[in-house]
Amino acid sequence: MAAVPKVLCSEKGVLLRQVLALSRAATARENLLCAAGDALLASHRSYRSRPTHGIGRFKYLLPKEVPKRRKEKVQMKEISAGTEYQYGDINIQMTSHDLCLVEHFAQYVHRLCNRLSIRVNESYAMPTKTNEVLFLEERGSKMQLDAVLTTHQRVVQIRGLSSTFAPILLEVIQSSQPEGVHLLMKQHTEADFKSRLKARPELEELLAELS
Repeated sequence: MAAVPKVLCSEKGVLLRQVLALSRAATARENLLCAAGDALLASHRSYRSRPTHGIGRFKYLLPKEVPKRRKEKVQMKEISAGTEYQYGDINIQMTSHDLCLVEHFAQYVHRLCNRLSIRVNESYAMPTKTNEVLFLEERGSKMQLDAVLTTHQRVVQIRGLSSTFAPILLEVIQSSQPEGVHLLMKQHTEADFKSRLKARPELEELLAELS
């Protein structure tokens, strides 16, 4: 019966020793961490001189912005008058009230000229025109608005069309001309170029006064 208390006392002593050892280890770790933190705060930032500095930034990956240039004034190109066997600059004008119809037909004419090795100077759209349709009542003098018609025009300008191939090209285009599209082939003039530009009557009056 006397051996039991000695065993308990020995176990308590072992536990106390383990607790003291753990506490000493914990305090040592805290001292090391504090020393490391002080060293980090005291040291200079050496990573700025390393090649990995700037990771995560994307500005240096973007191309340098080129300063925007002012749009130059549109100038008329020299009009080719043609020769004895070839036409000069010719405009193939397509006009319709249906925007999709005239746009698809203009694309078809452009591709057809490319396939036939006909040089296409440019393909452009003319300003849309709006026309109001008025009607007069049977017993009245006032005009009333009946409808508003919008006219869309596309132009394909070609150059160097031979005089022998011109009738064939015109026949092919007319054979595929859709209903509701007006077709016209004419020589390009200076008036056609000016009609593409926006009219500014006020500026024209000022220029006339200055001159």
